[in-house]
Amino acid sequence: MTARRKTVRRTGSTAHRGAARAGSKRAAAPRPSPAWARCSDEQLLDRRLDRLGLRIEGTPLQGCIAQLQRELDRRRLAFRPHFWLSDEWFTPDGVPGAAIPFYLAHRRLAKLEKKIMLEVEGGTRRWCMQLLRHETGHAICNAYRLHRRRQWQQVFGNASKPYPDSYQPKPGSRRFVLHLDYWYAQSHPAEDFAETFAVWLTPGSQWRERYEGWPALKKLQYVDELMHEIAGQRPPNRSRRRVQPLGALPTTLRDHYRRKRARYGREFPDFYVRDLRRLFAAGREHADQETAAAFLRRVGPVLRTLVAQWTGQYEYTIDQVLKEMIARSREMGLRVRRPKGRTMLELAVLLTIQTMSFLQRGHYQVAL
Repeated sequence: MTARRKTVRRTGSTAHRGAARAGSKRAAAPRPSPAWARCSDEQLLDRRLDRLGLRIEGTPLQGCIAQLQRELDRRRLAFRPHFWLSDEWFTPDGVPGAAIPFYLAHRRLAKLEKKIMLEVEGGTRRWCMQLLRHETGHAICNAYRLHRRRQWQQVFGNASKPYPDSYQPKPGSRRFVLHLDYWYAQSHPAEDFAETFAVWLTPGSQWRERYEGWPALKKLQYVDELMHEIAGQRPPNRSRRRVQPLGALPTTLRDHYRRKRARYGREFPDFYVRDLRRLFAAGREHADQETAAAFLRRVGPVLRTLVAQWTGQYEYTIDQVLKEMIARSREMGLRVRRPKGRTMLELAVLLTIQTMSFLQRGHYQVAL
């Protein structure tokens, strides 16, 4: 199985003026819906990114950024990251701010993202906050140049280590926190810090209790000490530079998604597809039946608990496999065709086999 990475870090380029001033106490009035919002998908795909005319103000993103700022206030951190719209989530090297994907700034674009990529990364408030906290971890590291500290390097590793094209996570490892999907903290030392910071910042995370007995707890304790040390201090790096802002991207949505799908395309073994087709059906004669994806989402919590009891694995681990099964079932247009009790039992067996497969044989690769 292949799963796409959740965040991209980029090397800085030409400086740009006009950093987004989002998250003010007083929300801006919503802007009138642009003409392209009424276009068909085919027409919209021919639109250039730099001509979408989007901004953060007046969108739900503004409220999320305001919440993030309140969380930083409660930790007495003087740092305030700046945000701008671009083609995806990323924090440029050396920049104390982060880019947010354009589709989160308009409902019509989020709908197109969902249709083409099968999910909207950051599309719920909870998910958006998770990603904002993660990117803030990168940004605060850049702002205070934390990765240059010897102890930081002893705890997390060398931040200048090249990013691999993919990584093979160890789902059973307790050396890393669990925040974003796909055990993302394991991908790189910089991501390890960003994920650890995000867990530390999240209100009500109860990280001391949750990670008791885990080697990852020492990382959280170090972040806690580090943040107390810089609390109230203005960062030495206060640049408001933006890298690849949306207004500087002349590519069309069609080309953007062509590259994105090629980069993050999922690959499934033939036996995986065969098993799903054996359990479900794709013919028109079953068009009135519940979709396999909807069925899997509905019974997913029960399946996770059952398989966790059988295998002794974390439900989080099992959920990653379940998400892949849901995505693949949606892509193939599968529907339930057998009695649901029997189908659920067979799904539990399949989910168990798939979970143990990538845990024991190491076939699970995550694309970066």
